[in-house]
Amino acid sequence: MQHRRPRLSTKAKTLVAASVALAAAAGVTVAQAGESSKKCTAFDTIALGKYYVNNNLWGQDKGTGTQCVWDNSRSGSTISWGTGYNWANSAKGTDSDVKSYASTVLGWHWGWKADKASTRLPIRVGDRKKVTVKWSFSVGSNPGTMNVAHDLWLHAKGTADWQDQPTDEVMIWLNRQGGAGPLGTKYGSVSLGGSMWDIYRGDIGWNVYSFVRRTNTTGDTLNLDDFTQALVRRKLLSNDKYVSGIESGTEVFKGSGRLDTKSYSVDIG
Repeated sequence: MQHRRPRLSTKAKTLVAASVALAAAAGVTVAQAGESSKKCTAFDTIALGKYYVNNNLWGQDKGTGTQCVWDNSRSGSTISWGTGYNWANSAKGTDSDVKSYASTVLGWHWGWKADKASTRLPIRVGDRKKVTVKWSFSVGSNPGTMNVAHDLWLHAKGTADWQDQPTDEVMIWLNRQGGAGPLGTKYGSVSLGGSMWDIYRGDIGWNVYSFVRRTNTTGDTLNLDDFTQALVRRKLLSNDKYVSGIESGTEVFKGSGRLDTKSYSVDIG
């Protein structure tokens, strides 16, 4: 399978209300309503401190079905959330078309919806800042064709806003089901974080690099700088680029299932 990631709807560029900035400033444990208060409209968002959960149904015109997101809790910079989905192909869709990427967002995603200062992004690749991502999740049985992945957005400048298209996208696949596969062609392989990864290279108007873990996992602690530097060493990425956004979630091609994030955090520096 291959996926394409077109420019997102203007719905995904809406400015967040002032309450998001207030939430980002709070560091205490926040009790949430959970699945009973799920959001099911395309591009619905849920503020969780410096992050937000995005019901990103960017490929919905290629499918028929529904998807919802919900939040469970936040304690400091650690959050818990979930998503459930049911997708089939529409008359315009195929098994290789991604229907959605429900995810948690830190930083840029065609603009900034949380307080920018709280995200500590963007960061210049060459500055070699440690970016520790911890993620523990579960995938439902028979989840269809899907993956669970991190997604990094990079720009040529440190002042990117909603109107600025990325120059590079770096995906890190932790889990894939139902024959899901990355965009492009295999470029090589690398050992990072104690695991082996196959590297794929593609182009959709910007460069897309995918690190696909050879064995599935449902939890990992990674330094994202290791992955950008692996591309720098191969002269695929410049140290002058800026990581503007970090997302983590599930791309769904087809099928019914759910992804439950038990705990997730990003620490920069």
